[in-house]
Formats: sequence, structure tokens, C-alpha cells
Amino acid sequence: MKTVFSPRHLGHADQVELVAGAIVPGFELPSRAEYVVDRIKTVGLGPVLPPAVHDLSTAHKVHRKDYLDFLPTIWDRWTAEGRSGTALPFTWPTRGLRGDAPPEFIDGLLGYYSFDAGCGVVEGTWDAIKSSHDVALTAAGLVQAGDRAAFALCRPPGHHAGAGFMGGYCYINNAAVAAQWFRDNGARRVSILDVDYHHGNGTQEIFYSRADVQVINLHADPMQEYPYFLGHADERGAGAGEGYNLNYPMRFGTSWETWSASLDDACDRLLAYQPDVVVVSLGVDTFEKDPISKFKLKTEDFPKIGARIARLDLPTLFVMEGGYAVAEIGVNAAGVLTGFEGRS
Repeated sequence: MKTVFSPRHLGHADQVELVAGAIVPGFELPSRAEYVVDRIKTVGLGPVLPPAVHDLSTAHKVHRKDYLDFLPTIWDRWTAEGRSGTALPFTWPTRGLRGDAPPEFIDGLLGYYSFDAGCGVVEGTWDAIKSSHDVALTAAGLVQAGDRAAFALCRPPGHHAGAGFMGGYCYINNAAVAAQWFRDNGARRVSILDVDYHHGNGTQEIFYSRADVQVINLHADPMQEYPYFLGHADERGAGAGEGYNLNYPMRFGTSWETWSASLDDACDRLLAYQPDVVVVSLGVDTFEKDPISKFKLKTEDFPKIGARIARLDLPTLFVMEGGYAVAEIGVNAAGVLTGFEGRS
């Protein structure tokens, strides 16, 4: 299996975030991607390729134009006010406040285009975002060209980013862009299978009213866990998309037995949809030692995930999302991929 990866992700570094009442160093570290690529090379998964440059035309089909126009300007707007450090929002247009028009000033814009303070921006953030987008589309191209599977080692991740907002360390929704690209290039139907610990709220929001992209999420129950306000089992799509959005919320402490039963059911429903290609939002933060998660999957469980997905017997694009137990993230991510290839 080929991996696509860009060292430009290193530009997004030393950012801070607001969590649990404190400004802390960002959990979404450059070392996450470095551990994964190192492990990919150690196990000999296959060649590691650089991304080709892609324009944002596909991204414009899943994200709002004003939002995509804003992202590259954040750092310049921030520093134009004489500021340094991480650009972070501190106010949001919640219920009862107008949210139909973006403000002019950078602080208002950051709140308007986000839903949390986990998406800090530093000088190299936009270049890293763009390289992550290019990684996803380059890997999609490998699958389109006939590879059984490919791995887009994206950083920053993407599945929390919606049509017009960032959040949860995510800016452009790489999996959504890839799914749209497959549709534009001949796929009749695409399934997105999100196995990250946190609900892929952005992916759900983007495709919620569409029948051509099925979205399946296995995740922590939003009654207990971030992002809290989306991901319930009764959210099944709307309009043309009704029935094509599936959520499997699970409680704190979920272990392999319960989680794998959800995966089996999700895979059965995915096959019933009859997609031409599968995009896997690959988060490995379901791991028992992950610092910001509360599931109990063990390292030996991750190859089983890959093996179950392989049984779908469909062209598959893996897109990297979360995973924050840095010492183990490489082993667990590579475990899914080698399990898919029958090597574990």
C-alpha cells in the first residue's frame, strides 16, 4: 500500500488551545505524523510518496467559498493587529445572537468560522492545511488509478471541519474532499466510514442531505464526549439524504467486544448501500492509553479493524484523523493498514 505524506505539516507547530479551562500546548502535535510515517517505513508497508499540488476546486464543492477564502488570511489579519502567538477565537455566535453575517474584525471572524478554540493558527498553519488537502487528493488519485487501497497521512486532520467552520484541530475536511473527488471522477456512490473516537460532525454536516455519499460514524456518545452537539443515533440524514447517515454512539469505557460489534453492523450497512469506493476516516484515538479519549481498545485490536474493512472487498482510501497517544499512534495506525493487507 502506498502512503502519501508531506513534511509541510511541520509548519503547523507550537500552537496552543483552550481546553478544560486552561490555555495549553496543542495536543495535535507534529510528532503524531512523524511517528506514523516512521512506523510505515519500519514495517515496509510500501512507498511513501509526496503529494501533487491540487487547486481548491473540489474543496469548494464541500466548503463555503467565504470560509475557504478566510483560512489563508488568518495569520496576516492576526499579526496586522500587532499580535504574535497563536490566533484563537474567544467568542461565538450562539443561540440568540446573529450568525448570518461575518464580522469585519479578526476576533469576530475567528468565532464566526469556528465552534471551539482548538483550531489555533500560527504562521505555517495554512501551508500545512493546504498540504494535507493535497495529500488526500493525491492518495485518492492512486485508488482511482487502480490501487486497491492507499493511505493519506494527513495532518492537520479534517473530519470536524464543516462546510463553513473549523474545530477540533480540523480546517479542511480531507475525507469529504476526497469523497467529492471520487464522485466527480465517476464513482456513483461513496461511503465514508469514520472510526475515530470523536464523532465526525463536520463530515455529517456536509453530506447530511445527500444520497450519493453515505456517512457512518463509530464514536463516543455525544451525551458524554466532544463534540457534544452532534452524533446521536437518531440523526439519520434529511431530505434526499435521509437514511444515509448512520451513527453508533458508545459510552465511556467501551472495549473491543462492543466496538467491534458496531463495526460489523456498520460494514453490513455499508455493503447494502453498494458504494463504488470507501473512504475511511482513520482515527486511532480509541486506544486505551489515548490522553483525551475514554475507550479501551488495545494495540492488538487495530489490525482486526483493518482486516474487517478488507472484507468489504472495495477500493479503499484511508485518511488520517485523530490519535494522541504519541508513542503508540504509529504502531496502531500501521496496525490497521497491515491488518487490511493481511499481514498481521
